[in-house]
Amino acid sequence: KEMRIALPNRQLGSRIMLTTQKVDIAFYSFGVESHVHRIQLLEKNEAWELFSKKAFSTYHNKRCPPELESSAWELLGKCKGLTLAIVALGGLMSSNESSMEWRKVCNSINWHLINDHFLEPVKTILFLSFNDLPYRLKHCFLYCSIFPEDYLIRAERLIRLWIAEGFIEHVKGVTLEEVSESYLMELNFCSMLQVVRCPTIRQACKMHDVMRELALSTLEKEKFCVVYDGREVMEEIRARSLSIQTSEGEIKVCKGMSQLRSFHVFVTGVFSPSILSTLLSQFKLLRILDLEDVPIEELPDGLMYLFNLRYLSLSRTSIKKLPESIGQLCNLQTLDISDTEIETLPKEIAKLVNLRHLIMYRYSGASWEFRYAKGIRAPSNICMLKKLQVLSFVESDSEGNFLKLVGNMTQLTHIGITNVKGSNEMNLCASIQKMKLLRYLYLLVTSEEEFLRIDALASLPGPLPHLQRLLLSGKLETVPSWFASLRSLTDISLRWSRLKEDLLPHIEALPCLRRLILVNAFVGNELCFNIGFARLTHLELLNFPFLKNITIEEGVMPKLQLLILHCCMKLKALPHGLEFLRNLETLRLGSVPIKIIENIREGGVDHPKVQHICEIDQIYKTSSATSSAR
Repeated sequence: KEMRIALPNRQLGSRIMLTTQKVDIAFYSFGVESHVHRIQLLEKNEAWELFSKKAFSTYHNKRCPPELESSAWELLGKCKGLTLAIVALGGLMSSNESSMEWRKVCNSINWHLINDHFLEPVKTILFLSFNDLPYRLKHCFLYCSIFPEDYLIRAERLIRLWIAEGFIEHVKGVTLEEVSESYLMELNFCSMLQVVRCPTIRQACKMHDVMRELALSTLEKEKFCVVYDGREVMEEIRARSLSIQTSEGEIKVCKGMSQLRSFHVFVTGVFSPSILSTLLSQFKLLRILDLEDVPIEELPDGLMYLFNLRYLSLSRTSIKKLPESIGQLCNLQTLDISDTEIETLPKEIAKLVNLRHLIMYRYSGASWEFRYAKGIRAPSNICMLKKLQVLSFVESDSEGNFLKLVGNMTQLTHIGITNVKGSNEMNLCASIQKMKLLRYLYLLVTSEEEFLRIDALASLPGPLPHLQRLLLSGKLETVPSWFASLRSLTDISLRWSRLKEDLLPHIEALPCLRRLILVNAFVGNELCFNIGFARLTHLELLNFPFLKNITIEEGVMPKLQLLILHCCMKLKALPHGLEFLRNLETLRLGSVPIKIIENIREGGVDHPKVQHICEIDQIYKTSSATSSAR
């Protein structure tokens, strides 16, 4: 009966239903009109309905008996909405009728797929997906399990780790980064990784817990990685990677550490500097050292003798200075010193001839404030690094000498420059025009009143043909005329531009634009989304002190999923036409008039406009506190 509803008889001939985990196959037309339904993680009630159909099909009324309900919900919780796991586990439990058997499975199941004979049918189904992967993707997939459960993995970080591990094939005419991105896309298309939408991370993914345990079981068999979670004492390591995921217990030197190739720490407070130095003295062959968020103030002794090191992350540590001996790490490909206390790079940085990614921004204040990111001062000889792909953020000197030299780095794909001066417009634009491979461009001024002058790009031939992301922070006199030519642009972020003219007509026709963030970018009273924005999924309007009205015409932004309005205290009402955004999933309101909040509540005049939105976050200030509702 349910199938007949889903496949109505229109007297047009046969109906064919194809199931696949591969997105490219699903979207292949086969010469006929087709509809693609993507299976998402199931909500709680949907998951229960599916599980009950499989587990209780032989029971009275096909319902869960009261004595099994507690165990059934516990088992269902372990599936976390994954359809494949729900169906497999439900079928497995359908033959168990006693509450004792159900409790036994509940107590034993932790998705440790190696030893749990109860889960053999589940394991068999999941391994089919893994075995179907091309060989080049298998290690990339398995590697994702080194991250903790439910960890949000930044795509750029994962790509750089894959490169450092040597997983990426060399393809003529294509960069390693581009090949890595295609691998990530394939894993998403095969449903082995979940792409996650997050306002603070442009591109992120995560592993479902069940898939992660599948990967961990395989890693242990292959002696590829050991995940230390505090359950057992580490006496010997027989693997090439070690991932520390608990602060319980003390990490000590043990047999086998000298063979480690990668060392990751995902918890804070684990190491004293002396213990870390002792450990590093054992890591003679180390290629990857990931100390993100570890509370250290200086580099450990022995680090500069890790000559095989390809990847070093000190992000969000308290490191204040890089030593001159950093130049000894001649094989280093990625150096991440973002959100540290480092202000200047030593001139020895130019000895890192294999460096591909230099990430060194420092955030300052909230995303809607002016001083959003700071750069780090670099010596002029950094422009000699011919393999460097990513340089972000570097602080320009006031005279503009760096802006002249950086034009020699024609291989750059990402660049972020702070302390940009209006007087250096010609040097800046001439250098940018030489970067034919540039995909990400971030330009920031230092003073609120400093003008960001980049109009000269319009007079140069073929500016930025491959640009995908653009961030401009600083006053703009006019909307740059070359905006409309950015046919590959997916992300625009304009901060403190304070434009007097309407920006939207200049960018509404961009064919690839998916993400638009405007922070105090317009000083007018009204924003009108009249046409276009066909592929936009993410829109943020932050810190608009004069904005009173927002209008959205029907048919505009048909794919918008996330809308954030923050610090718009003169806004009179919700955007007119909000009800036309039928694909809007999340609305976030912060520091808007309390009247707007009241009007969208049940019974309010604007409640019908938001009934179709799954998630509404409301954060507003009262006289004594900040309140939040959902």
